[in-house]
Amino acid sequence: MTAVEAPEGSPDAGVPWHFGDPFAEQRTAARKVAVVDRANREVIAVTGPERLSWLHLVISQHMTDLPDGTVTEALVLDSQGRVDAHMEVAHLGDTVWLDTDPGAHATGVRGGRQTLLEYLESMVFWSKVELRDATAERAVLTLLGPSTDEVLAAVGLPVSPGAVLGSDVIVRRGALGVDLLVPRASKNDWWTRLTEAGARPMGSWGYEAFRVAAARPRMDLDTDDRTIPHEVGWVHVAAHVAKGCYRGQETVSKVHNVGRPPRRMLLLHLDGSPEVLPETGDPVRHGERTVGRVGSVVRHHELGPIALALVKYSVPLDAELLTGAEDRVVQAAIDPDAVPEATPGLGREAARRLRG
Repeated sequence: MTAVEAPEGSPDAGVPWHFGDPFAEQRTAARKVAVVDRANREVIAVTGPERLSWLHLVISQHMTDLPDGTVTEALVLDSQGRVDAHMEVAHLGDTVWLDTDPGAHATGVRGGRQTLLEYLESMVFWSKVELRDATAERAVLTLLGPSTDEVLAAVGLPVSPGAVLGSDVIVRRGALGVDLLVPRASKNDWWTRLTEAGARPMGSWGYEAFRVAAARPRMDLDTDDRTIPHEVGWVHVAAHVAKGCYRGQETVSKVHNVGRPPRRMLLLHLDGSPEVLPETGDPVRHGERTVGRVGSVVRHHELGPIALALVKYSVPLDAELLTGAEDRVVQAAIDPDAVPEATPGLGREAARRLRG
């Protein structure tokens, strides 16, 4: 199969967009198994005896005493609690592996923008940790589909929860599938082994379609410079509400305990042709009011055109919405089955009980 490159300006430049039939690729992933080249992700390795206690202070996840083999997610927040960067995390042996979208940045202590690695290095001080850019060492391949474990067994990799080292491959079971952090020098060999074992090649188009359908946000597509973790479902998943002493923690705790976020991420079904769809950053309107922004836009093999959007919390779930700008305006409807469950703030609930 011949790989088709992603369109100009795509965040997935450098990896295959599809292999000739993106909808057939998605159907195979839904029914059997597909493999996706995600080698454009950046990888950071954190080692040293104080790696967990140090990470506990600089990222949003609870890292102290994190068991070996644990898989989780984490964020870097700015001082106002807004999301700077999102990471997949795997603690394996004497190393914590972080991987993130290409070009991840964070706000430095003096306000300037730094790469994620530069920011983490600036926070080491006297801690006994070492960081290295492991992007040249490891490349990410992802298996999706109900037959994933059969392919893993066929190529001699372990089938287990969490993260485990199989041969020279880090096997990490994530929310969408199983990520394989393979040696970059042998990425093509592993790709061949996985496809010969029955995994169909699938491009980033298909992976993004599954991600959007699962309402999982992606940094810089489904977030903007005002996004806080509560708006996109990253509280509890990637931001711990009970630990203190990390940048942005006050906002995370306050919104969780007292109020609700100003916006929430919703899955929208788009009533548009494949040629006329909104783009990331386009407005979402309810009547004459702009009530949100469009994030990821994809074409799903079953759901058709869908998108994630940050929408004001006050917008009714049965509202008739318009998305897009200029000559790409289309109608949109909120998927009621994908609306995040509303949980009352603990402080607000306590006040209600007191009044009662």
